[in-house]
Amino acid sequence: MEIRKLNTLRGLAALIVFVTHFSDITNWLDGVLGGGSGAYGVMLFFLLSGFLMSYLYLEKDFTKANVIYYFFARMGRVLPLYLVVVVGSYLLSTSGNNTLYSIPDLNALLGHLLFLYGESILWSIPPEIQFYFIFIIFWACARNRSGYIYLSIFTLMILLFFSNFPRIYGEVYGIPYNEFNVLRSLPFFFVGVIFGMNYKSLKVPRYLRKHWFILALCLIPLMYPDLTMITSDAKQKMWLSYEVLLVVSCVFFCVVFLVPNNNILLANRFGDFIGKISYSLYLLHMPIIVQVNKLDLSVELKLTLSFSLSVLAAYISFHFFEKPIAKKIRSMSSNKSNQRVKQGCASAKGV
Repeated sequence: MEIRKLNTLRGLAALIVFVTHFSDITNWLDGVLGGGSGAYGVMLFFLLSGFLMSYLYLEKDFTKANVIYYFFARMGRVLPLYLVVVVGSYLLSTSGNNTLYSIPDLNALLGHLLFLYGESILWSIPPEIQFYFIFIIFWACARNRSGYIYLSIFTLMILLFFSNFPRIYGEVYGIPYNEFNVLRSLPFFFVGVIFGMNYKSLKVPRYLRKHWFILALCLIPLMYPDLTMITSDAKQKMWLSYEVLLVVSCVFFCVVFLVPNNNILLANRFGDFIGKISYSLYLLHMPIIVQVNKLDLSVELKLTLSFSLSVLAAYISFHFFEKPIAKKIRSMSSNKSNQRVKQGCASAKGV
């Protein structure tokens, strides 16, 4: 069952990142919407990722065929565009052109291809990929040992808190790695998993399902470093603050569990559209903003042009590249599963 309002939430996450980077690069509105505030959009992405994996897969049998399909589906959605951007950035960087992202040598390229390191906004893809493998452990426990999922999540979150998120980064034979990015992202994946595990079983009373809970989204801009009234160090620590985790998780909970599914602001065609292209919008918008900022235009025109070109590029990427290749990759998994079934039937007949 599709939860349509999640499309809009995903699109909103991408727009938060876009606006933050535009504000930082152009100093739009004196940069008050920047200052690293795009982190809140990425946090929503990670919560969504953990939620959807839990919601879509934990009730399925933990079989070899299902696990293979899971990997094909996940990798088919994330990897093709990421690899194109990474390899394209490397080829351009080594020729002296930083139109995309700076990946200046073979070691930096290997760090990206091995999902150990990410330049600029590419940093968020290695945690995503590494969490796909962590999720397999949760899935293996889901049927008969689901309590271990909660126990392991709470244990790891406590350890991360008391160890102050270990700074594990550096180089191995010249290849950069940054596991600190993974560790600081895990709590958001984990909370998403817990929400996904309980989405179907948690019966929220009808009187609590109200459209006005959508106002919880207003809490996100209220946490922006240049807008917030918060005086603690949470506004600087962001990823390392469980206070921020609590607020962003509450926003997510309100939208997913308390806002009715037919809310017109969340369930609409524009939200569906932006949500579907959100991944390509996320990966492609930064170079476009940088190039548009070089033009002699007013900041308002730069905003309009940057957004229009980013959406256009994202739509072309999604419609003509990402969607077809993801479909082809998933069909490869289905074909392999069918072949194994046929082989099993043939062996049974032989017996």
